[in-house]
Amino acid sequence: MTRILLPTDFSDNSFEAIRYALLAYRDIQCTFYLLHTYTPPVYQTEYLMGSPGLIGLGDVMRETSMTQLEKLKSRMEDQYGNDQHTFVVHTVFNTLLGEISETVANESIDLIVMGTKGATGAKEILFGTHTVHVIKKAKCPVIAVPPKYEYEAPIEILFPTDFEIEYGKDTISQVLTMARQHKSRINVMHVHTGYDLNAAQERHKGQLAKLLGNTALFHEVPDNGIIEAVNAFQVKNKINLLVMVQNKHTFMERLFMEPVIKKIGFHLSLPFMVLPQL
Repeated sequence: MTRILLPTDFSDNSFEAIRYALLAYRDIQCTFYLLHTYTPPVYQTEYLMGSPGLIGLGDVMRETSMTQLEKLKSRMEDQYGNDQHTFVVHTVFNTLLGEISETVANESIDLIVMGTKGATGAKEILFGTHTVHVIKKAKCPVIAVPPKYEYEAPIEILFPTDFEIEYGKDTISQVLTMARQHKSRINVMHVHTGYDLNAAQERHKGQLAKLLGNTALFHEVPDNGIIEAVNAFQVKNKINLLVMVQNKHTFMERLFMEPVIKKIGFHLSLPFMVLPQL
Protein backbone atom coordinates (compact mmCIF):
# COMPACT_ATOMS: atom_id res chain seq x y z
CA MET A 1 0.00 0.00 0.00
CA THR A 2 1.48 3.33 -1.10
CA ARG A 3 0.42 6.32 0.98
CA ILE A 4 0.30 9.56 -1.00
CA LEU A 5 -0.40 12.99 0.48
CA LEU A 6 -2.24 15.43 -1.79
CA PRO A 7 -2.31 18.98 -0.38
CA THR A 8 -4.92 21.15 -2.05
CA ASP A 9 -6.04 24.77 -1.98
CA PHE A 10 -8.78 23.87 -4.51
CA SER A 11 -6.94 25.74 -7.28
CA ASP A 12 -6.71 24.38 -10.83
CA ASN A 13 -3.02 23.62 -10.32
CA SER A 14 -3.67 21.55 -7.20
CA PHE A 15 -6.39 19.62 -9.05
CA GLU A 16 -3.96 18.91 -11.90
CA ALA A 17 -1.44 17.60 -9.38
CA ILE A 18 -4.06 15.28 -7.86
CA ARG A 19 -5.02 14.06 -11.30
CA TYR A 20 -1.35 13.35 -12.05
CA ALA A 21 -1.04 11.23 -8.92
CA LEU A 22 -4.15 9.21 -9.70
CA LEU A 23 -3.01 8.48 -13.24
CA ALA A 24 0.67 7.88 -12.51
CA TYR A 25 -0.26 5.40 -9.76
CA ARG A 26 -3.36 3.95 -11.39
CA ASP A 27 -2.13 0.36 -11.17
CA ILE A 28 -0.74 0.62 -7.65
CA GLN A 29 -2.75 0.08 -4.48
CA CYS A 30 -2.80 3.52 -2.83
CA THR A 31 -4.37 5.50 -0.06
CA PHE A 32 -4.61 9.17 -1.00
CA TYR A 33 -4.82 11.75 1.76
CA LEU A 34 -6.59 14.90 0.53
CA LEU A 35 -5.36 17.68 2.80
CA HIS A 36 -6.53 21.26 3.17
CA THR A 37 -5.36 23.60 5.89
CA TYR A 38 -7.00 26.87 6.83
CA THR A 39 -6.20 29.90 8.95
CA PRO A 40 -8.65 32.77 9.43
CA PRO A 41 -7.59 35.86 7.45
CA VAL A 42 -7.66 37.86 10.69
CA TYR A 43 -5.70 35.21 12.57
CA GLN A 44 -3.47 37.14 14.93
CA THR A 45 -3.90 38.44 18.47
CA GLU A 46 -7.63 39.05 18.06
CA TYR A 47 -8.32 35.44 17.17
CA LEU A 48 -6.12 34.03 19.91
CA MET A 49 -7.78 36.31 22.49
CA GLY A 50 -11.22 35.07 21.50
CA SER A 51 -12.64 38.27 20.13
CA PRO A 52 -16.48 38.03 20.28
CA GLY A 53 -16.74 38.84 16.59
CA LEU A 54 -14.54 35.87 15.71
CA ILE A 55 -16.16 33.21 17.86
CA GLY A 56 -17.22 30.35 15.62
CA LEU A 57 -15.22 31.55 12.62
CA GLY A 58 -12.94 28.53 12.87
CA ASP A 59 -15.90 26.17 12.85
CA VAL A 60 -17.37 27.83 9.77
CA MET A 61 -14.04 27.61 7.95
CA ARG A 62 -13.65 23.96 8.91
CA GLU A 63 -17.14 23.10 7.64
CA THR A 64 -16.49 24.95 4.38
CA SER A 65 -13.16 23.19 3.94
CA MET A 66 -14.62 19.76 4.68
CA THR A 67 -17.48 20.34 2.25
CA GLN A 68 -15.02 21.24 -0.51
CA LEU A 69 -12.85 18.22 0.28
CA GLU A 70 -15.81 15.85 0.14
CA LYS A 71 -16.84 17.32 -3.22
CA LEU A 72 -13.28 16.88 -4.48
CA LYS A 73 -13.20 13.29 -3.25
CA SER A 74 -16.48 12.53 -5.01
CA ARG A 75 -15.21 14.13 -8.20
CA MET A 76 -12.06 11.99 -8.11
CA GLU A 77 -14.01 8.82 -7.47
CA ASP A 78 -16.49 9.59 -10.26
CA GLN A 79 -13.93 10.60 -12.89
CA TYR A 80 -11.10 8.23 -11.99
CA GLY A 81 -12.87 5.40 -10.22
CA ASN A 82 -10.28 2.81 -9.28
CA ASP A 83 -10.73 -0.18 -6.97
CA GLN A 84 -7.10 0.09 -5.95
CA HIS A 85 -7.47 3.67 -4.70
CA THR A 86 -9.00 4.85 -1.45
CA PHE A 87 -9.31 8.44 -0.23
CA VAL A 88 -9.05 10.02 3.18
CA VAL A 89 -10.02 13.67 3.63
CA HIS A 90 -8.37 15.82 6.27
CA THR A 91 -8.80 19.47 7.13
CA VAL A 92 -7.27 21.30 10.05
CA PHE A 93 -6.54 24.74 11.42
CA ASN A 94 -2.78 24.81 10.93
CA THR A 95 -0.07 26.03 8.59
CA LEU A 96 0.33 23.91 5.48
CA LEU A 97 3.97 23.07 6.17
CA GLY A 98 3.27 22.19 9.78
CA GLU A 99 0.38 19.90 8.94
CA ILE A 100 2.25 18.23 6.09
CA SER A 101 5.15 17.43 8.44
CA GLU A 102 2.77 15.99 11.03
CA THR A 103 0.79 13.96 8.49
CA VAL A 104 3.93 12.53 6.88
CA ALA A 105 5.10 11.34 10.30
CA ASN A 106 1.75 10.17 11.68
CA GLU A 107 0.49 8.41 8.55
CA SER A 108 3.83 7.06 7.26
CA ILE A 109 3.41 8.95 4.00
CA ASP A 110 5.53 7.66 1.10
CA LEU A 111 5.09 10.54 -1.33
CA ILE A 112 3.70 14.08 -1.57
CA VAL A 113 2.24 15.30 -4.86
CA MET A 114 1.34 18.97 -5.16
CA GLY A 115 1.12 21.83 -7.65
CA THR A 116 3.99 24.22 -8.16
CA LYS A 117 1.73 27.24 -7.68
CA GLY A 118 -1.32 28.05 -5.62
CA ALA A 119 -4.42 29.93 -6.64
CA THR A 120 -2.57 33.26 -6.70
CA GLY A 121 0.67 32.07 -8.32
CA ALA A 122 2.18 34.65 -10.65
CA LYS A 123 3.28 33.50 -14.08
CA GLU A 124 6.92 34.47 -13.59
CA ILE A 125 7.29 32.39 -10.43
CA LEU A 126 8.72 28.91 -10.94
CA PHE A 127 7.64 27.50 -7.58
CA GLY A 128 5.19 28.98 -5.13
CA THR A 129 6.32 29.65 -1.58
CA HIS A 130 4.46 26.65 -0.14
CA THR A 131 6.01 24.28 -2.66
CA VAL A 132 9.50 25.57 -1.96
CA HIS A 133 9.12 25.08 1.79
CA VAL A 134 7.60 21.62 1.41
CA ILE A 135 10.40 20.46 -0.89
CA LYS A 136 13.07 21.79 1.46
CA LYS A 137 11.59 20.30 4.63
CA ALA A 138 9.84 17.10 3.51
CA LYS A 139 11.12 13.79 4.86
CA CYS A 140 9.73 11.91 1.87
CA PRO A 141 9.83 12.43 -1.92
CA VAL A 142 7.81 15.30 -3.40
CA ILE A 143 6.46 15.55 -6.94
CA ALA A 144 5.72 19.12 -8.03
CA VAL A 145 3.37 19.35 -11.02
CA PRO A 146 3.40 22.54 -13.13
CA PRO A 147 0.19 24.37 -14.10
CA LYS A 148 -1.80 23.17 -17.11
CA TYR A 149 0.29 20.02 -17.41
CA GLU A 150 -1.28 17.49 -19.75
CA TYR A 151 -0.64 14.09 -18.25
CA GLU A 152 2.00 11.92 -19.87
CA ALA A 153 3.10 8.59 -18.45
CA PRO A 154 6.64 8.93 -17.02
CA ILE A 155 8.23 6.70 -19.62
CA GLU A 156 11.43 8.74 -19.90
CA ILE A 157 12.86 9.94 -16.58
CA LEU A 158 15.78 12.36 -16.37
CA PHE A 159 17.97 12.02 -13.26
CA PRO A 160 20.81 14.58 -13.19
CA THR A 161 23.51 13.85 -10.59
CA ASP A 162 27.10 14.68 -9.78
CA PHE A 163 27.60 11.39 -7.90
CA GLU A 164 28.61 13.34 -4.80
CA ILE A 165 26.29 11.46 -2.45
CA GLU A 166 25.68 7.85 -1.54
CA TYR A 167 22.51 6.32 -2.92
CA GLY A 168 20.52 3.97 -0.76
CA LYS A 169 17.52 1.87 -1.69
CA ASP A 170 15.24 4.00 0.49
CA THR A 171 16.35 7.21 -1.27
CA ILE A 172 15.28 6.10 -4.72
CA SER A 173 12.52 3.64 -3.85
CA GLN A 174 9.74 5.85 -5.26
CA VAL A 175 11.65 6.33 -8.52
CA LEU A 176 11.99 2.57 -8.84
CA THR A 177 8.30 2.08 -8.05
CA MET A 178 7.32 4.46 -10.82
CA ALA A 179 9.83 2.99 -13.26
CA ARG A 180 8.56 -0.55 -12.71
CA GLN A 181 4.96 0.62 -13.03
CA HIS A 182 5.50 2.34 -16.38
CA LYS A 183 8.46 0.33 -17.68
CA SER A 184 10.37 3.59 -17.68
CA ARG A 185 13.92 4.34 -18.71
CA ILE A 186 15.91 6.35 -16.17
CA ASN A 187 18.39 8.64 -17.91
CA VAL A 188 21.16 9.31 -15.40
CA MET A 189 22.91 12.47 -16.55
CA HIS A 190 26.30 13.61 -15.30
CA VAL A 191 27.64 16.99 -16.38
CA HIS A 192 31.33 16.60 -17.13
CA THR A 193 33.40 19.29 -15.39
CA GLY A 194 36.70 18.57 -17.10
CA TYR A 195 37.87 16.27 -14.33
CA ASP A 196 37.56 12.52 -14.01
CA LEU A 197 35.31 11.13 -11.29
CA ASN A 198 37.14 10.64 -8.01
CA ALA A 199 37.07 7.37 -6.11
CA ALA A 200 34.01 8.34 -4.04
CA GLN A 201 32.08 9.44 -7.12
CA GLU A 202 32.92 6.21 -8.92
CA ARG A 203 31.69 4.25 -5.91
CA HIS A 204 28.46 6.23 -5.76
CA LYS A 205 27.94 5.76 -9.49
CA GLY A 206 28.36 2.02 -9.04
CA GLN A 207 25.84 2.05 -6.19
CA LEU A 208 23.30 3.85 -8.32
CA ALA A 209 23.87 1.58 -11.32
CA LYS A 210 23.32 -1.49 -9.13
CA LEU A 211 20.12 -0.08 -7.60
CA LEU A 212 18.62 1.03 -10.91
CA GLY A 213 19.63 -2.10 -12.81
CA ASN A 214 18.54 -2.36 -16.43
CA THR A 215 16.16 0.60 -16.11
CA ALA A 216 19.08 3.04 -16.30
CA LEU A 217 21.00 4.61 -19.17
CA PHE A 218 24.00 6.73 -18.18
CA HIS A 219 24.85 9.94 -20.04
CA GLU A 220 27.95 12.11 -19.83
CA VAL A 221 27.32 15.62 -21.15
CA PRO A 222 29.71 18.56 -21.71
CA ASP A 223 30.22 21.12 -18.98
CA ASN A 224 27.82 23.94 -19.80
CA GLY A 225 26.15 24.32 -16.41
CA ILE A 226 23.58 22.00 -14.87
CA ILE A 227 20.59 24.18 -15.73
CA GLU A 228 21.67 24.50 -19.36
CA ALA A 229 22.38 20.77 -19.49
CA VAL A 230 18.91 19.87 -18.21
CA ASN A 231 17.29 22.26 -20.68
CA ALA A 232 19.33 20.91 -23.58
CA PHE A 233 18.58 17.29 -22.67
CA GLN A 234 14.85 18.03 -22.53
CA VAL A 235 15.02 19.57 -25.99
CA LYS A 236 16.77 16.56 -27.54
CA ASN A 237 14.87 13.88 -25.66
CA LYS A 238 11.21 13.55 -24.75
CA ILE A 239 11.45 13.63 -20.97
CA ASN A 240 8.31 13.06 -18.87
CA LEU A 241 9.70 13.41 -15.34
CA LEU A 242 12.69 15.20 -13.82
CA VAL A 243 14.19 13.65 -10.67
CA MET A 244 16.81 15.11 -8.36
CA VAL A 245 18.09 14.54 -4.84
CA GLN A 246 17.76 17.47 -2.48
CA ASN A 247 21.28 18.24 -1.31
CA LYS A 248 23.68 21.14 -1.23
CA HIS A 249 25.35 20.09 -4.46
CA THR A 250 22.26 20.45 -6.64
CA PHE A 251 21.10 23.62 -8.33
CA MET A 252 17.79 23.70 -6.45
CA GLU A 253 19.01 26.29 -3.98
CA ARG A 254 19.67 28.57 -6.95
CA LEU A 255 16.19 27.87 -8.27
CA PHE A 256 14.62 28.90 -5.01
CA MET A 257 16.82 31.95 -4.49
CA GLU A 258 16.16 33.17 -8.03
CA PRO A 259 12.40 32.83 -8.46
CA VAL A 260 12.10 34.54 -11.83
CA ILE A 261 12.57 32.04 -14.61
CA LYS A 262 14.25 34.45 -17.03
CA LYS A 263 17.01 35.15 -14.51
CA ILE A 264 18.17 31.57 -14.42
CA GLY A 265 17.04 30.33 -17.83
CA PHE A 266 15.34 27.27 -16.39
CA HIS A 267 12.05 26.28 -17.97
CA LEU A 268 10.20 23.60 -16.09
CA SER A 269 7.23 22.29 -18.00
CA LEU A 270 7.18 18.77 -16.63
CA PRO A 271 6.69 17.17 -13.21
CA PHE A 272 9.68 17.40 -10.90
CA MET A 273 10.35 14.71 -8.27
CA VAL A 274 12.62 15.78 -5.44
CA LEU A 275 14.11 13.05 -3.26
CA PRO A 276 15.26 13.81 0.29
CA GLN A 277 18.79 12.77 1.13
CA LEU A 278 18.10 10.05 3.71
